[in-house]
Amino acid sequence: MSPVGVSSPILTEVVGGLGVITLHRPQALNALSLEMVRELTVVLRGWAQDRAVHGVLLRGSAREPGAGKHPVTHFCAGGDIRFMLEAARAGNPEVEDFFTEEYALDHLIHAHPKPTIAWMEGVTMGGGMGLAQGCRLRVATETLRMAMPETRIGLFPDVGGGYFLSRCAGALGEYLGVVGPHLHVTDALSVGLADVHARAASLSDLLQGLRGNPVASGDALMARVQAHVAAHGLDQLPAATVTARLEAIDRHFSLHTLVDVHASLQADNSDWARATLSHMAGNSPLMMAVTLAQVRRARSMPLADVFRMERTLVRNAFKPRDTGGQVRCAEVLEGVQALVVDKGRAALWHPARIADVDAAEVEGFFHQVWPPAAHPLRDL
Repeated sequence: MSPVGVSSPILTEVVGGLGVITLHRPQALNALSLEMVRELTVVLRGWAQDRAVHGVLLRGSAREPGAGKHPVTHFCAGGDIRFMLEAARAGNPEVEDFFTEEYALDHLIHAHPKPTIAWMEGVTMGGGMGLAQGCRLRVATETLRMAMPETRIGLFPDVGGGYFLSRCAGALGEYLGVVGPHLHVTDALSVGLADVHARAASLSDLLQGLRGNPVASGDALMARVQAHVAAHGLDQLPAATVTARLEAIDRHFSLHTLVDVHASLQADNSDWARATLSHMAGNSPLMMAVTLAQVRRARSMPLADVFRMERTLVRNAFKPRDTGGQVRCAEVLEGVQALVVDKGRAALWHPARIADVDAAEVEGFFHQVWPPAAHPLRDL
């Protein structure tokens, strides 16, 4: 396996016609840096034209464990949020470049002319979901921990989250985006965010088979991969936790406003409703309301327009906020500071209560920043 460059955060190899990309920042759970985004874009564009490459597989590298423990592989924990915090506070324009180029990369995966496969192990969240959900085949393994938890850090489920969440059945997209629950392999399959399941360790067998018996086309490659995962599926799947609650999710999260959703959950005396309310209590009320609007708008939008909308949202999400004449830092800066820098401190959200979220401020997140001809994603 060869690095793209010296000390590259991604590794690449062509195995029997399959281009394999390994995200290689294991100690950061393979979180995406701007360098990674740029290198991934170069590789994927090159392989789109390379006749020796018939398809692409994305995987994560293993994190070195403590003494006496086995390595743990994670697909991708998201974007490098510590970098985002530091860059935004310093006025570093690379934070703008990161989102523009990350969203363009995600769109490239969705539109790639060759079959793409995501091998999802361990933590697969945020920016990792942006990579995986654009792939033609999404393989869930027994170690999968999937989520779009952005409202916990004062952001919204971006990277095309509005698109793939809104295409889930009923009000699942609103629930997954607003609350941000963790999903295991069965949940990912049952909500439509994974296609098949396989044992994580079987990937080495797939690659070894391709080395000895290469494929000559994308169709042949996908047939080989499909046969492999069918033969190496999990013997037993855990019980579904999300789709088991579909009726309740639809009843609560299809309501008109976040205030309505919250009141409906409060009136529901079930353990599930109480657990949902407890989880929501740690999220930004403002960004939960933005997320509800985002998912619903995206439901009727084509993919490129969703990415353009989310690019506008993220620009507005990082701006200082004028609340009644008082300038406050963006929710995302407070959220990342609390969660990452201060190691789990309870974030000081403003407003602190769902009931106090201003509908006009929510609407303001969707106000256009650029005219269409100048939008940074105008060429998608």
